[in-house]
Amino acid sequence: MPAPPEIVDLVKRFDQYSAKYTSPSYNEFQVRKEFIDRFFEALGRDVNNRSGLDERYKDVIHEDTVQVEKSTKAPDYSFRIGGMRKFFVEAKKPAVNLKENPEPAYQVRRKAIGYS
Repeated sequence: MPAPPEIVDLVKRFDQYSAKYTSPSYNEFQVRKEFIDRFFEALGRDVNNRSGLDERYKDVIHEDTVQVEKSTKAPDYSFRIGGMRKFFVEAKKPAVNLKENPEPAYQVRRKAIGYS
């Protein structure tokens, strides 16, 4: 199954302007709005609640509240089906090197463990 055209366009745009997107000045909010939101929308997720669902039934919750041990954490995205959490997405700006800095991967795992 080929990727949706919207995703192909996102990849092309990122490749074309990768120096801009991977610079330290390009922040997490920008990558969320320009790429991550659009990526999940292309996959059919209602990232911005365009359908107007009640909070309990939204497809995606931004900055959801999750208890991890004795503290409260907020994953960038909490994806749900029928009001039930299914998975989290933790956004990082493209300048973050996940291969050299494993902390972001641990961050999302801690939130998932806190939820389970």
